[in-house]
Amino acid sequence: MAYTETTTTSFFSRIGASFGGIGLGIVLFLAGTALLWWNEGDFVATGDALTEAQSVTQELGDITRLNPAMNGKLVHATGPTETKDVLVDPVFGVRVQGIRLLRNVEYYQWEEKSRTEKRQKLGGGEETVTTYTYEQGWQNSPVDSSRFKDVQGGYRNFVLVHLDDFESQAKNVAFGAYRLPESMIGSISGEEPLNVTLSGEALDKLDTQVRRTQKEVAPSAQQFSGTLFGGTDSQLPEGKVHVEGNTVFLGDSPAMPKIGDMRVTFRQVLPTNVSILAKVNGNTFESYHASNGKNISRLSMGTQSLENMYGAAHSSNATWTWVLRILGVILVISGCKMVVAPLSVIASVVPFLGDVVAAGTGIVCTFFGLAWSLLIISIAWLRFRPVVGGCMLLVAAVLIALLYVKGRKAKAAA
Repeated sequence: MAYTETTTTSFFSRIGASFGGIGLGIVLFLAGTALLWWNEGDFVATGDALTEAQSVTQELGDITRLNPAMNGKLVHATGPTETKDVLVDPVFGVRVQGIRLLRNVEYYQWEEKSRTEKRQKLGGGEETVTTYTYEQGWQNSPVDSSRFKDVQGGYRNFVLVHLDDFESQAKNVAFGAYRLPESMIGSISGEEPLNVTLSGEALDKLDTQVRRTQKEVAPSAQQFSGTLFGGTDSQLPEGKVHVEGNTVFLGDSPAMPKIGDMRVTFRQVLPTNVSILAKVNGNTFESYHASNGKNISRLSMGTQSLENMYGAAHSSNATWTWVLRILGVILVISGCKMVVAPLSVIASVVPFLGDVVAAGTGIVCTFFGLAWSLLIISIAWLRFRPVVGGCMLLVAAVLIALLYVKGRKAKAAA
């Protein structure tokens, strides 16, 4: 059942909040500008470092024996990884000889969702209507139901056992006669399900803990949601721990989960073939320091050629650059909108007029933000890549000209 909450904000409160947001808007604008400038320089520097590194990379060749002649050199090598480390989950006693052991814990909980609608009122006030709905489902962490808005709805959460996610990684991983550093071990991927078998001691301990929790919470929980555990304490179903494949279920029935039940899944990363780019340091590896200060070190899954690895590195550099460019532009535009927000609030004394001003300032801020972002990117590229920077500067100038013409037309129409 939905729960609705309505709040009203006065015109003067909205004005105060909008003027208060100007400072944050300026900070966002400056942060976005700084991010755009730094990002372009970092993209060029990383690309130059990769090009330099590729020009001096040598093939390590046979990794089954140490090659003193390659010490201190940047190399490309492929081969299998091996480890004798046995990783153990301290709670369930699950063991695996491998690169990584992972435990993921999920809780069956009530979840609060909200949908907000804002309505402008004559005189500049604003009415906010928030509708809260509640659903049951699996969550990555316990949900604090005491913070729910609907305190009378009976949406009470608890957990049978308090557990956290767990990860254990091998410290000793061999790469032929060499040893991989921790940073490279962490880059080995390829998670797969780990089928588990719990010892009788672990099963009994977990079963006892679940029963104790059920007994403690059942009376208070039932007054809200009815019989949660299939009957009174004496009628509780047998078997509170259910193991199937890589999943351990804590509760009465995996097919019909109830509030408080838990689902624990196990995964593993086993030794496999990898390809690396790194500088040889005795019997292990470290990052290569390019002349511009950038560090180059890379591990890829499977057998990858030198050319493919550097190609993937350049592609990854370009992808992250675009992600940060978009983030920088969003920050700049958002900052501009916050700076001019008081205009639409003042105009909202008449709701329709407030919407018109908000739409107009939004368009202007978007154009200005794009033009400013292109200008910053262009100036940055003028420093590193003059030809490309000049072209981008031209596009920015066109956008600024369009913004100016649009403003002149709007002024003439008024």
